[in-house]
Amino acid sequence: MCGICGELRFDGAAADLAAVQRMRDALAARGPDHAALWQDGGVAFGHTRLAIIDLSAASDQPMVDAATGCVLVFNGVIYNYRALRAELVAHGHGFVSQGDTEVLLKAYVQWGEDCVRRLDGMFAFALWDPRRHSLLLARDRFGMKPLYLAQDGQRLRFASSLPALLAGGGVDTAIDPVALHHLFSLHAVVPAPRTILRGVRKLPPAHTLRLQPDGLRWLSRYWDLRATRPQPQPSEAEWIEATGSALRAALASHVHAADVPVGVLLSGGLDSSLLVGLLAESARDLRTYSIGFETLDAHTEQADEFAYSDLVAQAFGTRHHKLSIPNSAVLQRLPHTVARMTEPMFSHDVVAFDLLAEWVGRDVKAVLAGQGADEVFAGYFWYARMLAAPGLPVQRFAAQYVDRDHAEWRRFIAPEFHVPDVTAEWIEAELQRPHADGFLDQVLRLDVTTLIVDDPVKRVDNLPMAHALELRVPFLDRALVELAASMPPEFRLRDGGKFPLKAVARGVIPDAVIDRPKGYFPVPALKHVRGPFLEHMRDLLHSRACRERGVYQRDFIDALLAAPEAPQHFTRIQGSKLWHAALLEWWLQTHVDRAPPIA
Repeated sequence: MCGICGELRFDGAAADLAAVQRMRDALAARGPDHAALWQDGGVAFGHTRLAIIDLSAASDQPMVDAATGCVLVFNGVIYNYRALRAELVAHGHGFVSQGDTEVLLKAYVQWGEDCVRRLDGMFAFALWDPRRHSLLLARDRFGMKPLYLAQDGQRLRFASSLPALLAGGGVDTAIDPVALHHLFSLHAVVPAPRTILRGVRKLPPAHTLRLQPDGLRWLSRYWDLRATRPQPQPSEAEWIEATGSALRAALASHVHAADVPVGVLLSGGLDSSLLVGLLAESARDLRTYSIGFETLDAHTEQADEFAYSDLVAQAFGTRHHKLSIPNSAVLQRLPHTVARMTEPMFSHDVVAFDLLAEWVGRDVKAVLAGQGADEVFAGYFWYARMLAAPGLPVQRFAAQYVDRDHAEWRRFIAPEFHVPDVTAEWIEAELQRPHADGFLDQVLRLDVTTLIVDDPVKRVDNLPMAHALELRVPFLDRALVELAASMPPEFRLRDGGKFPLKAVARGVIPDAVIDRPKGYFPVPALKHVRGPFLEHMRDLLHSRACRERGVYQRDFIDALLAAPEAPQHFTRIQGSKLWHAALLEWWLQTHVDRAPPIA
């Protein structure tokens, strides 16, 4: 795990190494173990390293291949690097390190751009090939590792975070109206290639981008998820056996691709508990971590799941760590969390991830987490509702997922930012992509390949890496996801959702964890809009910066502030509309208003 950045010039000038260094320094928290720069004329790279595999200096980056002169900066982990290394050795390649970075570099030398099809892992990388005089950028299949881009007629810059690009200077920070529509419709999801800023784009997941100094570029998709049934279809027992085998294989690869201890974030839910139970079949001295929050008052919900996480930790004798956060600490933490957000994130549990990552990162460098299981195995309640609903596919999806309809968005957002209902158009186009057998196949594929990238995958990279903690998600293993996508959706939806996982878990973890109601991760201090939290949102939305920015219609904001806890002012899924509006403004004031101006 690392931070990467760089620049490619199109105007014949030398790369701006000072700007690359500013970007690299802005990524320092992602890689405290080593930092370096590299430059050759119009191309320059920066890298910060978090050493997880091969802790020696032999795996430091930027890494240069002595035979070809190819140069690599890489963020992530290649889980099948040992198998690839053996194959490359058979092809005659020699190695000077024991890590996955050199394997990736040699894989490119051997197979060229097609090397990405052989990689199982989470990654974003940039590779300069002096033989072709071209730059190759690539991102993993599920977008677990970020790669932000800023391009004009003179240069392209890339970085592992949006604020790092801003630190380089010269970025157009005007708000993208299409992204604004997505942001306030899809729980802060802005699908690649857009971001909320007009001058910053994201390389889409499962894509490569090749560029030349003369400005020529080739964007290619190297993988797509098919949601179609195999023929003949396996039996129920065969599906369950295949799920258990695929999950065990994913776990083994995620744990063994490390030269440091790997812990588990144990929430007390089915997903993380199943990871612990399966790991305990072969591992010893498991480290587990649980976090909870102070209950706000007698009328609000329980804010921890310690009863279940304690049960699992005791059942498997893990080395368990538990942290309870007072509400005062949550509110104090908010400015720090917003400062670490690479893009605006509305989910209340972003603060939880920030606090959790800081705490866990003091003990280990890498952890496993259960994120992705609900999207892959149909664990959320709205999937069944979508399936049962009448109407066109886009209507069935939007009624359960979209935060606000287009008419409300127009009342909320100032006219100068108005666009057509671009989110509905985008959803319809994505659902209609080929190779999905039915409506729910379309929905689940959209969720796992696109929506999950920005929620929750973005926050489980962004916040842990801000504390030099690598978070691995076995439920997004490629083979496991492809297996699940081939299953009938009704099979996954059975028993309240995630039926294959529940069947695998039976007899592995306590039944009380399998049969419990689905839990969420409430943060009461943020979910309930009152007191200092409300006052800070009021200050943000009444601030001079917010008024001069002119994104919101003032009468809509004034109505929200007049009755912040009225039920109609809460979105169905991700918290209050007031919080959404305030959070975007807070993020803009923290990151954009302080960014260097365009030269």
